[in-house]
Amino acid sequence: MRETRILEFKETITNTFLKTVSAFSNYNGGTILFGVDDNGNVKGLPDVKQACLDIENKINDSISPQPNYTLEIQNNDQTIKLTVKSGLQKPYLYKSKAYKRNDTATIEVDTLEFSRLVLDGKNISFEELPCKDQELSFKILQCKLKENIYIETFNQDTLKTLNLYDNINGYNNAAGLLADKNHFSGIDIVKFGENISIIQKRVTFEHISVLEIYEKALAVFRDYYQYEVIQGADRKMVEKIPEAAFREAIANALIHRIWDINSHIRVSMFDDRIEVVSPGGLPAGITAEEYLSGKLSILRNRNLANVFYRLGLVEIFGTGITRIKQLYAESLIKPEFEVSENAIKIVLPIFETNVNLTEDEKVIYKFLSKTMLKPISEIAPYVPFGKSKTTQLLKAMEKKGVIAVEGKGRGTKYIIK
Repeated sequence: MRETRILEFKETITNTFLKTVSAFSNYNGGTILFGVDDNGNVKGLPDVKQACLDIENKINDSISPQPNYTLEIQNNDQTIKLTVKSGLQKPYLYKSKAYKRNDTATIEVDTLEFSRLVLDGKNISFEELPCKDQELSFKILQCKLKENIYIETFNQDTLKTLNLYDNINGYNNAAGLLADKNHFSGIDIVKFGENISIIQKRVTFEHISVLEIYEKALAVFRDYYQYEVIQGADRKMVEKIPEAAFREAIANALIHRIWDINSHIRVSMFDDRIEVVSPGGLPAGITAEEYLSGKLSILRNRNLANVFYRLGLVEIFGTGITRIKQLYAESLIKPEFEVSENAIKIVLPIFETNVNLTEDEKVIYKFLSKTMLKPISEIAPYVPFGKSKTTQLLKAMEKKGVIAVEGKGRGTKYIIK
């Protein structure tokens, strides 16, 4: 047993645990075990009943507002389990400061994070706050509503229906994001060549409607990952990466990112993949497992997501990751998803289907590259075969014309054709 983001050990009872109570209350909850050392060993407490009273008094006297917690005596009256639930009246303060967990440590939140907690406690999102720009135009939104769902009349009532405007506060930040011109960041796209030192193209789309950003990002994608093949009198469009998957990734980034920081969504385009990194981790109340499995969806920007949904740019809320996985069901190399505290990354590989490969060869194929020669030492450790079998499989793949081999002996390297 070891400490985690939601589990902390305390061998004795000191006031330091109160910072963690604040952190657990402000975010996803957690557990503190008293009478357990840093290595997870049970040391016990001399008087657990008195210790329970001490813990309860310290919390009630020091944390404001009152957090939601329970105390339980465990291990034959040796230890105490303090379970703290995520609270609704954020921020929860200890000595007038709010705290959060950073891996297994507890740290004070910064000013921006504190303001987010205040909004969360009021059940208000950033997109619902009044936009600092109130002189806004919506020609792009008007055009999209007419084209996609045949709304002919566009006026202030339309914006009210979309929860973008009210008579008291005017336009909110969601309206600002959809306005033709605004002060918000956007998307930074870089197309790399053979390596990251070679930049073939770099464009930044910012201070314009997120609907226009979405369309411009798609245009760049089509330039590099789609081409036509002439078959007799017919022309066939070929997609190196499914456009539907890229659409989902970009829409997902725009809808779910945090917009209160001046940071771009970063799209890195390579010959063999696209990486989309959006600022901000997961909203409170959802785990990485729930997000990646599609079991639960919590919208950070509900009004913005609603507009994308009405326009048909996304399907059902919360199905983006599942849909991307489905689009790659027949591909040898699957998309990757990484979730951290401050960002979400989606990697869309080139769609590869090679029916001539055996199941073992497909395993090898996933660890090869189209742009980088790899020696056996960079392949064998990552596959469930011995070095000898891996070499045999690579030779078989070379005979099938799937990979190319360069060098001899220890200098032999492999690359996808």
